[in-house]
Amino acid sequence: MHAAMSSISNIMFIHLFILSFISPSYADPRATLAGRVCTNRTAQGPSRNIFINNFLSAMDAISPLIASQRYGTVIKGTGNNTVYILGECMKDLSQTDCEQCFAQCKTDILRCLPFQLAVRGGRNYFDGCFLRYDDYDFFKESLSPKDEAVCGGRDFRGNQTIYGAIVRELVRNLSIEGPKNSGFSVGSLSSGNITVYGLSQCWESIDRNSCERCLENATLRIQSCSQKEEGRVLNAGCYLRFSPERFYNQSDTNASGGGGGGRRLAIILAAVCSGLAALVILTSGIFFGKRKLAKREERKQLGALAATLRKSDLNFKYEILEKATKYFNDSTKLGQGGSGSVYKGTLPDGKIVAVKRLIFSTRQWVDQFFNEVNLISGIHHKNLVKLLGCSIAGPESLLVYEYVPNQSLLDNLFNRNNSHKLNWKERFNVILGTAEGLFYLHEESDLRIIHRDIKLSNILLDENYTAKIADFGLARLFPENITHISTAIAGTLGYMAPEYVVRGKLTEKADVYSFGVLVVEVVCGRRNNSFNQDSSILQLVWNYYTSARLCDAVDPTLAGNFQEEEASRVLQIGLLCTQASPELRPSMSTVVKLLTSDHDIPQSTPPPFLSSSSTSSSSLPPEIWQPESDSRSSGNNLTLSRIEPR
Repeated sequence: MHAAMSSISNIMFIHLFILSFISPSYADPRATLAGRVCTNRTAQGPSRNIFINNFLSAMDAISPLIASQRYGTVIKGTGNNTVYILGECMKDLSQTDCEQCFAQCKTDILRCLPFQLAVRGGRNYFDGCFLRYDDYDFFKESLSPKDEAVCGGRDFRGNQTIYGAIVRELVRNLSIEGPKNSGFSVGSLSSGNITVYGLSQCWESIDRNSCERCLENATLRIQSCSQKEEGRVLNAGCYLRFSPERFYNQSDTNASGGGGGGRRLAIILAAVCSGLAALVILTSGIFFGKRKLAKREERKQLGALAATLRKSDLNFKYEILEKATKYFNDSTKLGQGGSGSVYKGTLPDGKIVAVKRLIFSTRQWVDQFFNEVNLISGIHHKNLVKLLGCSIAGPESLLVYEYVPNQSLLDNLFNRNNSHKLNWKERFNVILGTAEGLFYLHEESDLRIIHRDIKLSNILLDENYTAKIADFGLARLFPENITHISTAIAGTLGYMAPEYVVRGKLTEKADVYSFGVLVVEVVCGRRNNSFNQDSSILQLVWNYYTSARLCDAVDPTLAGNFQEEEASRVLQIGLLCTQASPELRPSMSTVVKLLTSDHDIPQSTPPPFLSSSSTSSSSLPPEIWQPESDSRSSGNNLTLSRIEPR
């Protein structure tokens, strides 16, 4: 299993590296919404579900057509519940940009609410692609009552008379040239120091005569925008746009009336681009030539690694997960975190899963993805969220987990909209389950793992309110033969151990500290803020502890419905775990024993960051009691690799 995971990691790194290296800097999928039109017709009664199923089936079928030919039409269903879909990319986009634009266009069209209201028609105009669905055959339709011109928000800041004249001449030329060139034309016109760029495109489903009518109509509509910096016409059968900035990716060879200046500019740009391309090719050849000798054996194994991924049970097809989440519709969204959004999905076999849609743009994200896949795919425990698989073949990377229905511990304790209030028995079981999960990670599993981000929002509750530790993006593998790791600090303010914040020293005792904070929060029903002395829950509980009144710290919403001795023991354990000195904190195996037995609990020393009026500083290490004044120890101003606010 570990070898298989290493293979997946290697494939993922190569996949991201190649994409980032070969993607030209000027590539732009133009996935910017130009306009959205939703009909006011909705499916009612029994036909609603039929229409939705046909819609999902049609959406599922359109993506392969876009991937293979950049255009497609799909018809699904019969009678009044038939769904017709048309999708198309602008012809100047690269295939990669086309697929990226269309993936976002598919997601955005769900704003027409086909699931909640079963709206029977909608169309999305992006600057790089177009998608429309309806309940009638509109494929030959070139004009409709919904057509409109969309003008930019700012007036042109130069000579508007000249600018308007250039716009009118340019769009007229584009409307003439477009039907002659398979419905597509780009170009520019200049006068003095003013240049205007434009693009016209008719959809593949209409014929040349319909294309001419559509673009003629667009030319008339766009006159209202001729004093604006930008303008677009969004017709049923075509799209027209102009701008003072060049936004398309093709040369001006099919521009009409552009004059010698436009052609000379195209020649210059072509020469410059050719030179840059040659330089890139030469540099790439040298780079990969040097790597070839050192990595020859590794490259020979690439095919085998890819085959391993394809055959692995962890491999999910992107299209299946996309459809399972209703194309990442907001109605299926479970939550939003620092590394991405999580959606509820139903697989074809009926199994319900949670799909994490990752936000990635840096190597740090790649590391977090590898952690999720490598570390927890091979470990199984009742108090750990199970990773079911991943998808790296689509336009974005996805992680698939078991579905945990009762949200997070944070939601259950502090979300006012949550009708279920955790009683004492449920709180105790959550604390014990979290302790057992950490005990497994630290001591029982084959891998010695430090989670690094134990907090209320990362403890999920299943249907029986059993705790499950989630989000292993920051987890670290801890070798058996060393005492600690020195690493860049990452985590959540209020939960991070002092020796980790101040010195970057990471051991299992950092997790123990975070667990202790969580214990205190769960028992007291209050959030912790260790950098604000007036509201620190650790300060409050320590004061109760020293005055032998620990039960006074228990959440008052429990209204006394708890066992005082048990609550007092749990709070004492929480204080043991949050002692300033990591050497004094118990191991998680000891914590589990203390929670499940009547063993005597050792005397605790103060937590860190307490004021001198409440405790003596002599018991604390100097570097913890008086943190350095630099950015590593200044509370919310910490400069860290990943610090999330409370």
